[in-house]
Amino acid sequence: MPAIDHPLIDRFIDALWLEKGLSAHTRSAYRSDLAHFNGWLESRGVPLPNVARNLLLEYLAWRLNAGYVARSTARFLSGARGFYRFLLREGVIKADPTLQVDMPQLGRSLPKSLSEADVDALLAAPDLDDPLGLRDRAMFEVLYACGLRVSELISLTLEQVNLRQGVLRVFGKGSKERLVPMGEEAIVWIERYMREARGFLLSGKPSAVLFPSLRGEQMTRQTFWHRIKRQAQVAGITNTLSPHTLRHAFATHLLNHGADLRVVQILLGHSDLSTTQIYTHVARARLQELHARHHPRG
Repeated sequence: MPAIDHPLIDRFIDALWLEKGLSAHTRSAYRSDLAHFNGWLESRGVPLPNVARNLLLEYLAWRLNAGYVARSTARFLSGARGFYRFLLREGVIKADPTLQVDMPQLGRSLPKSLSEADVDALLAAPDLDDPLGLRDRAMFEVLYACGLRVSELISLTLEQVNLRQGVLRVFGKGSKERLVPMGEEAIVWIERYMREARGFLLSGKPSAVLFPSLRGEQMTRQTFWHRIKRQAQVAGITNTLSPHTLRHAFATHLLNHGADLRVVQILLGHSDLSTTQIYTHVARARLQELHARHHPRG
């Protein structure tokens, strides 16, 4: 089904950026979801603003039969709700078709994490004689020390880093700002990377980005994903990884060592404590696994 552009979608996406500061990744996902919905409606001869609740429910049923996962449909519905509320506010429509449409039930999947030994192996994997390897080591150290999102890591600039005070100034979802301590190890690796590798990667180009790509530009999420998978192979890690694996490990290991849940919430930049609480389940599951493996009556 072809995606069909629509000026109202463009206006809504622009408003999202101005009003809520949502990331480019989230805006792109909403745009894609709404364009797909628009294409589905066009094939039925229905203009996008003229959707009634029953037609929206029909589309949700179509997604279910087509095999879309619940999380994908929940994202679509979240974007659709914002879109039709925007149209209502702008006076384009008189009724919101998303009212009384329930979100699909999502299971609370536990985030994939790594053991502390696996993290040590991953951090030690990059080739430090290679500028890219030294950059990777510094990036992984910062990611694990600070629990950043990948988007926060790749967009770090020099002015966000205060090595003297040992903190990062991070801009998270919705452009919310937080200060995150780095720890001595991360500071040591940033300083070494700055001395020995960053200039090589930039090849004389001016750049404010802390961890540029080989072309001297801001790294993409896809590039980072490729790098962490490559280094995980070198480290012999067979666990399934995600781009946020080190962020999950950061939270889980802090809780395993007795950190307060609200402190972890602040460090991760979660606006809601319930989002952070899933890591208590990860830590509990790990303790149960260790008990079963090592206790004589486990």
